[in-house]
Amino acid sequence: MKLAIISRNSKLYSTRRLVEAARERGHSVRVLDPLRCYMRISAEGFDMRYKGRPIAGYNAVIPRIGASVTRYGNAVLHQFELMGSYTPNPSAAIMRSRDKLRCHQLLAAEGIDLPVTVFGDNPDDTVDLLAMLGPPPHVIKLNEGTQGSGVMLTEKPSASRSVIETLRGLYATFLVQEFVEEAEGADLRCFVVGDRVVAAMRRQAPQGDFRSNLHRGGSGEAAEATDAEQAVAVRAARVLGLGVAGVDLIRSKRGPLVLEVNSSPGLEGIEQATGVDIARCIIDHLAAGAPPVPAARAPRRRKARLTKK
Repeated sequence: MKLAIISRNSKLYSTRRLVEAARERGHSVRVLDPLRCYMRISAEGFDMRYKGRPIAGYNAVIPRIGASVTRYGNAVLHQFELMGSYTPNPSAAIMRSRDKLRCHQLLAAEGIDLPVTVFGDNPDDTVDLLAMLGPPPHVIKLNEGTQGSGVMLTEKPSASRSVIETLRGLYATFLVQEFVEEAEGADLRCFVVGDRVVAAMRRQAPQGDFRSNLHRGGSGEAAEATDAEQAVAVRAARVLGLGVAGVDLIRSKRGPLVLEVNSSPGLEGIEQATGVDIARCIIDHLAAGAPPVPAARAPRRRKARLTKK
């Protein structure tokens, strides 16, 4: 299999592990910085170059697209798709997962439970918006924040209104959610590959914080996800169209609630906590789904209409 990994940095742990796992299984692999890929799009077909040389013929592509380059990185991934390459996480699925509002709408429409969420735009509606949610504490999240950034906890109605007014003044898009107190600052990261959870890790927020992200000082340890939690994680990834995903759940009185679905989940913390070779799982899943020979697809041309003279 000829494999491309879209990543800004080949030295990152997750990228390195995927390269190692692919080469151990005899696959050809190359790391491509998406910002150095440039494209030609025409009715005759699709072409792409990388640092002055054409790139084509990749059986599969693993996207490791950071939030800061989502739009351009996703365009590069879509170009690969149009050129016939397989990816476990299609460009459309990544865009769905990066937009928290749309992600929550899609999950809730399929009956997947999550913290009650409200969203509004007009300042005149703020009081009623918060009344729809219920009393504080409230969790306020930027719509496209990652790794715990842009997530705030407010404990009084006045604080919620103040934060919302500030974010609106900055033209930021955000959500407001219920705070699930019984979770006690912990969540469960379920790593989904294909149709199963290959590893699970319990993450605990540091003292004085409610965010359990490892990048925010949280701690992680191996955990056993229940059958119900695994089923919810796999369903959430499937609803968004992701073949590889980190699904974050919290354990509540009403069952597992989906916090977030990450389309580029990091491998370092969960591999070290669980001892599971997740990189190998991803490569094996990829090899099973990739076509033997990529066939470039050109846009379908419309037939010209004949007009009578």
